[in-house]
Amino acid sequence: MISHRSPTVSRTSRYPSAPVTYTLLILCCLVFVISPASGLNQAYGSGDALLAAQRAYFHRWGVIPAELFQGSPRAVLTPATALFVHGSWVHLLGNMLFLYVFGVMTEERMGRTEFALFYLGCGYLALLGYAAANSASEQSLVGASGAISAVLGAFLYLFPAARVTSLLPFLFFLPVRFPAWVVLPFWATLQWLAAGRADQGPGVAYLAHLVGFGLGFLYAWVRFGRTTRVKSAPAPAPEGENQP
Repeated sequence: MISHRSPTVSRTSRYPSAPVTYTLLILCCLVFVISPASGLNQAYGSGDALLAAQRAYFHRWGVIPAELFQGSPRAVLTPATALFVHGSWVHLLGNMLFLYVFGVMTEERMGRTEFALFYLGCGYLALLGYAAANSASEQSLVGASGAISAVLGAFLYLFPAARVTSLLPFLFFLPVRFPAWVVLPFWATLQWLAAGRADQGPGVAYLAHLVGFGLGFLYAWVRFGRTTRVKSAPAPAPEGENQP
């Protein structure tokens, strides 16, 4: 989960239409609510029965790196299904916040079909990259953070001057406005530093964040080129528990 700060991006008074972003938001929330991960669906029981259902759920729909490269058709599909699976409320809400804030403008710039393919493709590759680097792991990997990180990377290229409001802990969580070219590279640096210490902390797939971010930025650079970058002026107004 992308959780180092809570961003808000300045927009013009005309809010862009972003049906793909909103559909992804709804799907992820709906899948989570009806899944055993939410704890709301009484069909999965409670206590040990609920925990067993959650483990089976993550194993079925999440990425198991040790199984991914064994040639199983089901395992090959899991980097796609895992994008719609989240492990906790915090994991879900953090990812959905970042998707909403950065996805709407990025989708408007790319277009609906291209944005959908971009999101799914980069998300798949981000999870695949993490699995390749941790091919012996048997832990389930779930979450949309790899795809959302790609959206952040593309947003950085397309809207480098967009104003992002960040809540910084060392400033007592006071909101501070910075351009995207300051906030997002700083976020990526934190992911890189955390990835180097991934075995010392909670199971967060920081490497998937970095792969997604790099893919998103590279795609926007190759696809749109320097002449199509958008400068956004100020105006009124993103792994959970081993999950990216």
